[in-house]
Amino acid sequence: MVRIIGYQQRENEDGTSFFVLELQGGIEMLLSKETGQFYATAKKAYVTSTFDEVTCKALVGSEIPGSISKKEVEPYTYVVRETGEELVLTHRWVYVPEETSTTTSKESHSPAQAFSPNVEAFSQNGVHQLEDELAV
Repeated sequence: MVRIIGYQQRENEDGTSFFVLELQGGIEMLLSKETGQFYATAKKAYVTSTFDEVTCKALVGSEIPGSISKKEVEPYTYVVRETGEELVLTHRWVYVPEETSTTTSKESHSPAQAFSPNVEAFSQNGVHQLEDELAV
């Protein structure tokens, strides 16, 4: 699961504004190469949306099934705000939705195949539960 922790307004090349949702994965403990001590961190990713600001604000705190994963990309320059240091990175952190099935064909996504009945709703002894309750 990932959590929506914020949102940002951004602008397209044509000047149209839109909002992105800031997602954060669960806590991870990593070992520092410098100090040899563990520190807590979490991966973050941004996902574009079609929502307005009011909707984005209301979504903060919501959880979504999935994870944040490292994706290799063409090298790009990143400037660390705190230090001004310029880095060349070859990856981005991206949101990966939780898989609901192992097949990817269009037929596997039909509503009839996605339906999974709750067997608890059916009679286990030939008498419907509601009938038992009315007889009492």
